[in-house]
Formats: sequence, structure tokens, C-alpha cells
Amino acid sequence: MAKQDYYATLEVARDASADDLKKAYRKLAMKYHPDRNPGDKSAEARFKDISEAYDILKDDQKRAAYDRYGHAAFEGGGPGAGGFGGFEGGLGDIFDQMFGDMMGGRRGGGRARTGNDIRAQVEISLTEAFSGIKVPVKVPSRVACESCGGTGSEDKSRGAETCPTCHGAGKVRAQQGFFLVERGCPTCGGSGRVVRNPCKVCRGAGTVEKERSLSVDIPAGIEDGTRLRVAGEGEAGPQGAPNGDLYLHVGVKPHEIFQRDGSTVVVRLPLDMVTATLGGHVEVPVVDGTRARLSVPAGSQTGDQHRLRGKGFSVLRSAARGDMYVVFAVETPRHLTKRQRELLEEFRAENGENEKSHPETEGFFGKVRDFFEGRA
Repeated sequence: MAKQDYYATLEVARDASADDLKKAYRKLAMKYHPDRNPGDKSAEARFKDISEAYDILKDDQKRAAYDRYGHAAFEGGGPGAGGFGGFEGGLGDIFDQMFGDMMGGRRGGGRARTGNDIRAQVEISLTEAFSGIKVPVKVPSRVACESCGGTGSEDKSRGAETCPTCHGAGKVRAQQGFFLVERGCPTCGGSGRVVRNPCKVCRGAGTVEKERSLSVDIPAGIEDGTRLRVAGEGEAGPQGAPNGDLYLHVGVKPHEIFQRDGSTVVVRLPLDMVTATLGGHVEVPVVDGTRARLSVPAGSQTGDQHRLRGKGFSVLRSAARGDMYVVFAVETPRHLTKRQRELLEEFRAENGENEKSHPETEGFFGKVRDFFEGRA
């Protein structure tokens, strides 16, 4: 089944800015996140497609390659798997392979490729994202073969040698009529090197399949959807070549009290009618696990905001913190006792003569009267 266009997956235009991409990703990721759709396989698949599309389009180089070559730019290893399509080393090698002959030969013809990059995903809590955490990660991977020491050869000291067919170029040429056709070397498979006496365990590859357990540091202040690169923790390179990298996608779970927007934290605080009317003091939780004492002005209304400086979220790679905003939500009492109802009735009767006690109410109904009188 053909892949959907990455821009269509994120529901953005092809000229979308980086901010547009980020907003679209956050909106869709929140909607289709597995935690919000337990057991829904279609939502899980959609979430993976969204993550993959954003992973490509947020990277300027990958986006440029995708805009030019489409999904073909990432065939043969997937996003971040060490190359774009048949071009083994990324954008630099694209130009080498397209224009190498014109510039006097290819730079990387016979070099050993690095191992494939690995993509993994973890999910942490908001408080863990605030303070930072070391998380265990299990990744299916290819590691250096212990039997041959990663050389691919039974004779560990010898290892791979320059391919006798392509002389290390990784390519061979053949004349077809008026054209000179170049293709991958059939002897070495394009690597430019061959193993004379292949290891019986890894069959000359120098690597074997194995699940690895890693411990990765998640820095304080990390945002949902951030991708971390862990250098050298990808798959082992063939026949002793350098390892690839691990790309860890970090998801941050929503919190039941705190809402986060970058380094800003918002708390919606229910306030009883009496405290809102007469004023008082309340304690509010802070994301770092402490409490803050807040003064409630008399006559507070729903939607009133109070700023607590330096009580917000950690700023990535900084000792600074953002601010916290407490938003009041005045709660009307329910299930009144008989006495409470009597007191409120007395208050209503007494308040009828005080037009200043509810200025917004009086102002609104004054406008309503003017509206109907104007139509009369």
C-alpha cells in the first residue's frame, strides 16, 4: 500500500513553516496518542504515521530530500536509517554520486558504511520531564559478532579486504551500445570490500541480531515529541565499520493538574463562592512538588489570572524556569441545606438594593434594555 504524502498526513500545506508543522503535529499526536485511544489499532497506526511524517519534515535536510525525491529518498532503511534512498551517506553523498565523475571521481566509493540508525520511543510523566530522568531502553539491534570480533572473518586479524572486482570502488561499469552503464559491484554488494574466509556465526557480515538494554539521560525541560540523538548507539557497522546512532522519540503524558506550554505552567484552581467573594488565602501545588501560598482578592471572578514568577517549567539546558499562572474558576455551591438556602435568600433580598455588587450583571442587562427600547 502506497504511503500517504507526509504533508497530507500532517494536514499542512507544502510551504508550511516549522511552527505550522509543530502545531499540526502536536494537535494530531494528542488526538491519536495510544494512551487516549487504548486498544484502537487504527489510532495507533495513525500516530506512528504522524510521528514519522513530522520526524522527516522538521529536519531541513530530510525535508529538502523529501520535497525533491518523495518517499524514494528514504527507501532502503527508512527515515534516519543512514541515507536517502540508494544514496548511502545522506545529502553529501547524493551530490558525490550524481556529480562525482564530473568532479574527478567519487569521494566515498569504497569506504565501509556505518551501521544503521535505530529509532525507539519512550513515554515519561510531566514531572519526570520537569526534573529529567534516566530511562531504560530496550532496542532490537545488530551488534558486533563476538566470534569474529566484528571483522566478519574467521581469521580475526585479517578481516575484509579490497574487492578484486571493483578494486574498492563499490561500482562496476559496462558498455551498452553508446552508453557506459554503472551499477553496484556483484562481488562485494557495493561495499568495496570482501571477506575471504567468512565467519561461520555471522557469515561474513561482522554483526549479529541481538536486543540491547541501554540507559538514556532525558534532560530536564524536554518537550513532548522531542527527538534525542544518542551517538554510536545504533546498529554496529558491517565488518568493523562505525556504529550508527540511536534516535529516541520522547512522549510526555498529560497531567491531571498542570497544563504546560513551553516553559509556562497553567493551573486551573476551583474557588468556592465565599472565598471568591470575601477574599482569603489558598495553597496551590507547584510542578516541582512544593506548594505556593496565594492571596485571593475579594470579589475574584472566574478567569482571573495570577502569575507566580519562576514557578513554571524547567527550561531545556538551562537553570532557568518559566512562570506559573493560576486561573480561578469560581464554583457555585450545590446541595444546599435549608439554613444555607435561607441565608442566600436573605442575601438576595438585601442585595436587590445594591446595584454595585454585580456590575457586570447590571451592565449587561442595561445593554439589553437599551437594545429592546431601541427597537420599539
